[in-house]
Amino acid sequence: MSQATFGDDDELFGEAANEMREDVESSLAAAWAALPDADDVWEADADNVLGVLNGLNSALNAGDAEEHLRDAKKWFTMGQRADAFDDADDLEDEIADLEDAITDISEAGEQVSELTSTIPALRGTLEGAGPADADDADDATDDEEAEE
Repeated sequence: MSQATFGDDDELFGEAANEMREDVESSLAAAWAALPDADDVWEADADNVLGVLNGLNSALNAGDAEEHLRDAKKWFTMGQRADAFDDADDLEDEIADLEDAITDISEAGEQVSELTSTIPALRGTLEGAGPADADDADDATDDEEAEE
C-alpha cells in the first residue's frame, strides 16, 4: 500500500462514523414510527368494556419498535466503543426516551391484559351474586308446602 492510501484512513473513518450515526438515527426514526398512534390508544369503538379492552390491548403493541431500537443500540454501542461520534449525547438521550416509551407501552399492555381476563369473571360473579331471583324463591316455597 502506498502512503497516500494510509492518509485516506482518517477520511474513511470519518465517513464510516457519519454512516454509523445515520444508521442509528434511521433506526430510531423507524422505531418511533412503529410505536402505536396516540389516537389508536385513546379512541375506542366497541359495544362493551371487553370490546374496548380488546381494542386497547391490540393498540398497545410496540410492534417492530423493539427491533429497530435494538438496531439503534447495536450501532450506537459500536460507534461509542470505536470513539466514532464527536457528540453522541443526543443519540443516547433519544435511545433512553424510546426505551421508556416502549416500557410504558408494554406495562400498559400487561395491565390491560389482566383486566381483559378479569372483567368477564367479574361479570359472571356479579350475575350470580345476590339473593335468588323471584322464581327460585317461589320454587323453594312450593317445595316447603309440599313437604308439610
